Amino acid sequence: MTDIKRMYKTIMDDDFPPELTITIGETQLKYQKRTWKIPDEKTGELIEKGLRYGENPDQQAALYGLVSGNLSIAGCQYITPGNGLVSAISEEEMLQAGKHPGKTNLTDLDNALNILKYLMDRPAATIMKHNNPCAVAYGATIAAAYERANMADRIAAFGGCLALNRALDRDTAELIAANYLEVVAAPDFEPGTVDILAGRKNLRIIRLKRIDDLARYRDLRFIDFKSLNDGG
Repeated sequence: MTDIKRMYKTIMDDDFPPELTITIGETQLKYQKRTWKIPDEKTGELIEKGLRYGENPDQQAALYGLVSGNLSIAGCQYITPGNGLVSAISEEEMLQAGKHPGKTNLTDLDNALNILKYLMDRPAATIMKHNNPCAVAYGATIAAAYERANMADRIAAFGGCLALNRALDRDTAELIAANYLEVVAAPDFEPGTVDILAGRKNLRIIRLKRIDDLARYRDLRFIDFKSLNDGG
């Protein structure tokens, strides 16, 4: 058990290149590897690193953001550079980094935003755990939305990722602080709310202003690759 705990606390090196180019027909899509300079939790030294580890702590992973290239197939236009959400998160948007994020932290957030983009008309909250939705809820206020989502399955929500489509207020922050989450993301945070959440030192607190514009992403097409066991 001690060895397993140590694995989860260790930042894994990765051998992925800083840039990635994918050629589809005559189109080249160029991607830049995302890294962040985050202070070491013990020494305070700035460490530049991408993802902490992959799906599990013994697996490598890397996150890339699209920087150039514009794919069009059969008249269908795919998402263009400059529209990054999770792939564009900066150190400044990590109001509390906790520690370098792992793959699941960010794929959970990506999947949460993929749900929220259809629910932007009212305050809504979604909680993800290992890429599965624990709960999604509307509320008259963002606090009510979070409370309803959390009560849908409190066990599954433990250690999950919460995404909100409205600014986080003090009432919501106090509800969240009573539970354990890995990630909290919102378009903004009202004064004092980060201090309330920061009691959980490893919580990743992310201000992602583009959540306000999520409805626009409903109609943006993105590329999804699937690898088969045979390498196909």
